[in-house]
Amino acid sequence: MSFNIRRRMPRLLPGNPDRWSKRRPLISRLLVSELPTILGVQEALPDQAKYLRNALGDNYRAIGYGRNTDRRGEGCPLFYDGRRLTLLRWEQTALSDTPSVTGSTTWGNKVPRVLIDATFRDRITGNEFRALNTHFDHRSRNARIHSASLVRALVGSGTLPAIVTGDFNTSVGSLPYAAITAEDTLVDTWNIAVDRVTDAWGTFLDYRPPRLDHKRIDWILATPGISVSRTGINVTRFDGSWPSDHAPVQAIITLPG
Repeated sequence: MSFNIRRRMPRLLPGNPDRWSKRRPLISRLLVSELPTILGVQEALPDQAKYLRNALGDNYRAIGYGRNTDRRGEGCPLFYDGRRLTLLRWEQTALSDTPSVTGSTTWGNKVPRVLIDATFRDRITGNEFRALNTHFDHRSRNARIHSASLVRALVGSGTLPAIVTGDFNTSVGSLPYAAITAEDTLVDTWNIAVDRVTDAWGTFLDYRPPRLDHKRIDWILATPGISVSRTGINVTRFDGSWPSDHAPVQAIITLPG
């Protein structure tokens, strides 16, 4: 699952659907109903990440930290079910020309953007794979293009199968989309799924009913060889309210081998 949970915003009026105090129990209900093996989250502040970890239960683990130079602030944590997966290694880097410099920005984005790259072993099959999670910049197309090229290069430099979850802040068919899927290093799981259980809703809902004429900006990508049996865009509401301003994207995958 890839899910932009919408960062907690201060000083909102009580009736505002964006209020974290109103949304967090809805997010908890959604996650408990789905219990994804891997959950790539975007826009999580430290207290929100802690809430998600507790909501998922004791079997889940989390990796990642804030994007700022002090490792605080908004992040892209990756959660995983420790009953199914063993974490072998992971790192968080900046989406910039200096990825090892925490909080660095070099491509026109005003705020830091990050990438988590983790390697897991499936406890059942023994297969190893990579899971990457990210959130591209919402303003700078140049930053999105460079970020897409960086992610594709990182995936292409390895030999393990990989999945990439993220809010890419750009539509299918855009230049960043073309850059990240170039040379078939990564493919869109929506395109290769045997069964699409929902319509191709725009994933940025903004707390409104889903629409087919809006952009699908949240994706799950995979390396060729990974099969996808089902995928969908989860537009579940609880008591008429949305858990977030984005709809989570889900896919059931099978690793090669």
